[in-house]
Amino acid sequence: MKATLERTDLLKSLTHVHRVVERRNTIPILSNVLLRAEGGALQLKATDLDLEIVETVPAMVEMSGATTVPAHMIYDIVRKLPDGSQVVLETTSDNATLEIRAGRSRFSLQMLPETDFPDLTAGEFSHGFSLTAAEFRKLIDTTQFAISTEETRYYLNGIYMHSVDGAKGQRFRAVATDGHRLAQAEVPAPNGSMGMPGVIVPRKTVGEIQKLLETPDANVQIELSETKIRITTGAVVLTSKLIDGTFPDYGRVIPQGNDKEMRVDRDEFKEAVDRVSTISSERGRAVKISLSEGRMVLAVNNPDSGSATEELAVEYESTPLEIGFNSRYLLDIANQLTSDTALFRLADSGSPTLIQDNTIDDCLFVLMPMRV
Repeated sequence: MKATLERTDLLKSLTHVHRVVERRNTIPILSNVLLRAEGGALQLKATDLDLEIVETVPAMVEMSGATTVPAHMIYDIVRKLPDGSQVVLETTSDNATLEIRAGRSRFSLQMLPETDFPDLTAGEFSHGFSLTAAEFRKLIDTTQFAISTEETRYYLNGIYMHSVDGAKGQRFRAVATDGHRLAQAEVPAPNGSMGMPGVIVPRKTVGEIQKLLETPDANVQIELSETKIRITTGAVVLTSKLIDGTFPDYGRVIPQGNDKEMRVDRDEFKEAVDRVSTISSERGRAVKISLSEGRMVLAVNNPDSGSATEELAVEYESTPLEIGFNSRYLLDIANQLTSDTALFRLADSGSPTLIQDNTIDDCLFVLMPMRV
């Protein structure tokens, strides 16, 4: 194999593919990236057996062939090569090492045969549709923070994606929850998505997809089966297994009868929560919100370090209410709101609160209260 290509192109692709490779592997081949040169392109492939990413970059191929080399090692080498250089990748005649040449730099990497490299067989995909990168990114960015990290509840370790037929017509929806908070976002359902199986996309896959959605108006092709998802954007194809589990009936968690409405300037609220939570303990993080007509008082009391309060003007006309929340969870939600005013729908101090943008209703958040 012998191929020559721009360092910039090679680095961009290695940046995408090397992230999939775990740094500690008991199976040596999984530490490697597969390089295949043919036609006028170099194909790079990496996998962890649950997630596979393939990217194709233009190259001048003098000799077709394929091999595998350590992914993090070749990434570090190419990252440190001079900007604008031409990189030559060539296997030695005894097929033992891959030589990397750029300017006066020479590297030689140990290879493993491409025949050992596993293939994440995709199988048949029952549904296919496309979204813009901006739409797909909105679904992920809005819900990702609520993914559970508790491995015992593995069915919450991802984003649940499905299509719904509701009051606003057919919608494509993403939901994530960790039991303490829930985030939901939706966009108009694209052609081909109705009737798709509800799927849970794993946390690691979500993170990798997010990094590929760099161009907002690019088209993203999404293919689904009951066990796998395949994302194609530009020259990159990402295939992943889905979480094999049943996502809970999240609709039962979303409060319907919360009759106390409170509106507050989003930025003022966010900054005030951030300020008073400076006092909170790493373990507690509780902030108490006291509501009365036209007024909110945020209070944090930490027996070990002191206390803090801050008052804000709000739109609130219901009966006085005191309720406690985890300050970090409040900030996570506030960071996802896009309108200038945040809308809180409350019931009482022991019931979940619904939080939305005041003017946009395609996202909603549910937050469980804390005892304070």
